[in-house]
Amino acid sequence: MSLDETARKPHDLMAAYLATDMERVNALIRDRMVSEHAPRIPEVTRHLVEAGGKRLRPMLTLAAARLCGYEGDHHIRLAATVEFIHTATLLHDDVVDESAQRRGRPTANLLWDNKSSVLVGDYLFSRSFQLMVETESLRVLDILSNASATIAEGEVLQLTASQDLSTDEALYLKVIRGKTAALFSAATEVGGIIAGASEERIEALRIYGDALGIAFQIVDDLLDYGGKSAVIGKNTGDDFRERKLTLPVIKAVARASEEERAFWRRAIEKGDQRAGDLDRAMALLARHGAMEMARSEALDWADRAKRALSILPDHELKGMLAALADYVVARVS
Repeated sequence: MSLDETARKPHDLMAAYLATDMERVNALIRDRMVSEHAPRIPEVTRHLVEAGGKRLRPMLTLAAARLCGYEGDHHIRLAATVEFIHTATLLHDDVVDESAQRRGRPTANLLWDNKSSVLVGDYLFSRSFQLMVETESLRVLDILSNASATIAEGEVLQLTASQDLSTDEALYLKVIRGKTAALFSAATEVGGIIAGASEERIEALRIYGDALGIAFQIVDDLLDYGGKSAVIGKNTGDDFRERKLTLPVIKAVARASEEERAFWRRAIEKGDQRAGDLDRAMALLARHGAMEMARSEALDWADRAKRALSILPDHELKGMLAALADYVVARVS
């Protein structure tokens, strides 16, 4: 690998390696998001799909299939399916969270309205199921439909768990495993299945995706309290303002004095947020080492992801997937 290559990010290297496949995925996405009767559908979808996202999840499907020696074209349909599911959940999430920014741009619900975002999200879910069926694999359909249900379940669970100070790390893990890791693990698992890989390798890909997704979400939660808006694609402190009880806060609450718990109760449970509260929250996270502890857990999940790759065949993509697990955590120092 050249010096130029080592300086590039793992997902950029993967995107370059899978460029031909990704071009086909993007063409299929553009084709399937067209609506003859409702022009708002492609308008809303294009705003989000073409906003510069990394296409990480569909790339995981392509990489898993190619890593296992797949030579057909169903992985293109599955990668587009994964991206449609992801885009649909983003449209719905922004409505639920009343977000104003996504991937550094105004959200669809801000530019259009909540109704458009919800209904276009529904349309994309429907399109994703059409693409799944075209693979003629009941097992693939089972995994991706279960993932869709699990994502929705995780989001609903977060509605109650995220504003309840009694939420512990086990429940937090259940939430993020549902709302984030479920699609990562499904993306890698179906890549192995469509390639006809052994059950042992399919399970390894599932474990990799699950662990990578968990590490990814923990780091996203960390970045909300210390990342730059240009990096995280949203405003720093959004999770605090939306009263989300993420891992750093859970760790700080568990170690809080009674006075500190009263602050968290007012700001998170009751939603009574005042000027300077975000700064105080970040100071409490620093006081209890909550950010460092959460990052350590993210590193552990990244290591678990890399270990899962050990039984997979030697391949350039295997090294890229391992490097990706490291990079996910390296986003936060």
